[in-house]
Parts: sequence; C-alpha cells; structure tokens
Amino acid sequence: MDTQLKRGILDVCVLASIKNGESYGYKIIKDMKPYLEMSESTLYTILKRLESAKMLTVRSVEHDGRLRKYYQITPKGLGRIEEFKAEWKEVVAIYSFVMKEEE
Repeated sequence: MDTQLKRGILDVCVLASIKNGESYGYKIIKDMKPYLEMSESTLYTILKRLESAKMLTVRSVEHDGRLRKYYQITPKGLGRIEEFKAEWKEVVAIYSFVMKEEE
C-alpha cells in the first residue's frame, strides 16, 4: 500500500478511536486491536504528528505514580475524519473500477 495513503488512514483511525472521549496510548491500541494491529512506537509517532497538526490536545495526569498522557480530539481532528469519509468514497469508486476489470 502507498505509504502516504496508509499514513493518512492510520491517522484517521487514531482520531476515530478518541472521537467519543479522551483516551491514552494503551487504551487506544486496545480499542483498535479488533480492527488493526499497531505498535506503540507507531502510535506515539502518529499522536505527536496529530498534536503538531492541532488535531488533538494532550494533558498529563499522574496515574499509579507515573504520568499518563490523555489525548482529546479537536474540532480540526473531527473535520479530518469528515474529510476522510468524503475522500474514501472516491477510493472505493476507484477500487470498484479496478476490480471490474477482473470479473
């Protein structure tokens, strides 16, 4: 799969995992596990990129003697999910066209 396409899809998956409320790294991985596997290093790279793009905010809270970062989606992040949904319709149409040739 094209690296840029995959990166965009993973970004939206992470945003979707926190769209209904803030979450933290381990929980995000756990919530996504039935749909896709993601390593912690990949997740934290994505979270940093999304934070830099102002698509999510971060706050740190002490939990069991350690700092835990909680991530919350921003309106810009919600907008990115909506953009993805619109773009995905075009990708599905292209996929259907390509697969038609194999029938």
